[in-house]
Amino acid sequence: MNRIPLAAVLVALVPLAALAESTEEKLAAKFPGIEAKNIRPAPVEGLWEVVVDGRVVYLSGDGRYLVRGDLTDLATGRSLTEARQADMRLGLLGELDESRMIVFAPKQPTHTITVFTDIDCGYCRRLHREMKAINDHGIKVRYLFYPRTGPGTESWTKAESVWCSANRNDALTRAKAGEEITAKTCKSTPVAEQYELGNKFGVRGTPAIITESGELLPGYVPADQLAKMLESKGS
Repeated sequence: MNRIPLAAVLVALVPLAALAESTEEKLAAKFPGIEAKNIRPAPVEGLWEVVVDGRVVYLSGDGRYLVRGDLTDLATGRSLTEARQADMRLGLLGELDESRMIVFAPKQPTHTITVFTDIDCGYCRRLHREMKAINDHGIKVRYLFYPRTGPGTESWTKAESVWCSANRNDALTRAKAGEEITAKTCKSTPVAEQYELGNKFGVRGTPAIITESGELLPGYVPADQLAKMLESKGS
């Protein structure tokens, strides 16, 4: 699917006329980068919810007004936008094969988190040092690569070398401990795919933790606190 930049879509959406009379299919046909399944009436009457490049925006029924930001239900204090984003995160994660992740799991997991990680990130290393404690709390950790410096950088090369190692878990642990990993290449790595997914999720720093409910926790969370958080939220 060809995707178009968010800014270009938003500019194009503003002059759209007579949206109240349009269907999701007609709107999607005007913008090839948007699928009809990602367009639907918003929880507020008169607004349409449009998913653009992994983000939720809202458009008035006449196509004149565009709203970017959280839509909050003041009766409950709940962000409807974040709830929708959480659903989208879970949907995208559900399309991934766990065999394309590096997984650290206890024998009988009670919770699962998915973590975008950068080998050279200090707080990512700190989180990884607590892996035993995290697993002891019954939490399975599924790592996705997100080298913050981007393609062609040292962190990116380290990620690919870890993936191409015979024992990926061991290589990742050693790399996060600061040990130099022999540069390796292999036929296929998931680094680029996972990096793109992180961008779609709006990851700006690492570690970025996705809970079972789709919530995004930006940054390091100590093992004990993480376990309490997951228990309290039923994630």
